[in-house]
Amino acid sequence: MVRRLVRSPTALAGTALLLGLSLLAFAGPALTRWGYADVDYSALHRPPGAEHWFGTNRIGQDVFAQCARGLQKSLFIGVLVAFFATVLGTVVGVCAGYLGGWTDRALMFFVDLMLVVPAFLVLVVLAPRLRGLGWLAYPGLLAVFGWMVTARAVRAQTRSLREREFVRVARYLGVGPVAVMRRHVLPHLAGFLITDATVAVAGAVLSETGLSYLGFGVQPPDVSLGSLIADAAEVPVTYPWMFFFPAGLLVCLVLACHLVGEALRDALDPAGAAVGGGR
Repeated sequence: MVRRLVRSPTALAGTALLLGLSLLAFAGPALTRWGYADVDYSALHRPPGAEHWFGTNRIGQDVFAQCARGLQKSLFIGVLVAFFATVLGTVVGVCAGYLGGWTDRALMFFVDLMLVVPAFLVLVVLAPRLRGLGWLAYPGLLAVFGWMVTARAVRAQTRSLREREFVRVARYLGVGPVAVMRRHVLPHLAGFLITDATVAVAGAVLSETGLSYLGFGVQPPDVSLGSLIADAAEVPVTYPWMFFFPAGLLVCLVLACHLVGEALRDALDPAGAAVGGGR
């Protein structure tokens, strides 16, 4: 698998882009003397230059420092949401697929119910009410509405694995359901879950960006890519650096996650990749 990843242009491009964005997010603030909340009153709406690499906004805040902070925040939220959603979707999907019967029907009914809920509208209503609970409540809320597709995919694969010979032998030897799921089912789902979680980061970043853009996500004085794009949405032509730098970083982040996810899928399932490439 590692050899296929190293030889894959998609993997190399996605990994290089993701590493570059991560360096900007976490090392960027150390490269400039301006903090994301600092104000330079002598440089209002200043274009990019030696003092302010990405320019400044309407009140003199450094756009580079704000982009680094926004990228950092979006990465944190995206990774946390993807982790929580993948764990929840895996637990529900494995239990439904392996146990079957009433457990399967009850869990899938709940999954179907969650899928028809207008998630974005619920998030818009609930997000402002979680501001006093700490910032971890926000990715937790996003994860609650982001696990159902993973659960359905995991259930389908678990139902197939349940009939495999090694699982049937384990049941015949008296191994309990929890042990079978943990020792024999989950290891065979690892490749899919890694790929799914990687792509889920991109989806979580876009969800967070949408909520922050509308004013329901990350709140001032903190920033995210969504709030930065919202602040510059009215002046993309007059002061283009305020809009295009955070928007460009968002596009690059989502693209990097998808490239890495595609490369992982191809590396972990080369037969499926070959079939897909032939269509």
